Amino acid sequence: MTNDSACKEYELIYVIVNAGLGSKVLKFAKGCGITGGTVMIAKGTIKNPLLELLELNKIRKEIVLMAADQSTAFATMESLNKKFCFYKKNHGITFSIPLSGILGSEMLPCKNNGKKGEETNPMYQSIMVIVDRGNAESVIEAAVEAGSKGGTVIGARGSGIHETSKLFAMDIEPEKEIVLIISEKESTEKITSSIRKHMEIDKPGKGIIFVQDVSQTYGLY
Repeated sequence: MTNDSACKEYELIYVIVNAGLGSKVLKFAKGCGITGGTVMIAKGTIKNPLLELLELNKIRKEIVLMAADQSTAFATMESLNKKFCFYKKNHGITFSIPLSGILGSEMLPCKNNGKKGEETNPMYQSIMVIVDRGNAESVIEAAVEAGSKGGTVIGARGSGIHETSKLFAMDIEPEKEIVLIISEKESTEKITSSIRKHMEIDKPGKGIIFVQDVSQTYGLY
């Protein structure tokens, strides 16, 4: 007999809120049927000349990552929107990306067979740019020049043949920064081209850009 759960489509939910709200978001989401999630520390940017002058344009953020079947994910996002007022400006955003498989979870691996969820022609896309630490601001500036409204920066670290150096015969893994930008689909190419040019992404070790379609969004203006 075929297990219906094996045919379900799954979504990866991102929720970006101000620092201190991540655990509250996760707790509320569990009440909506989400089995668990991960909270990451990040920072957001505000393009305001006065705040930049006073060096107050950085806001600590938390990103909550959760996975669920599509129906649970979309219902949870709608409930989160109402609970945390994402429909009001600067209260946070949530969006989801279709998954092609899940491992290490009670949920069974999913097979989306190339489907992009209910939205066949997505309005938004997520742009992720991974660069060496200290370069995230340059990525944001390049994106804003091309029409982006800003982004969220996540700390990370990486190791690769072009990035790893040696000190006393020990590998040193430089810290990385991940810049997450949500753009309207028609603006994505212009934004990624600007970042690619300014950051010289085509050169080895300069960074990487990847783009994904967004299924569902709340809180974008």
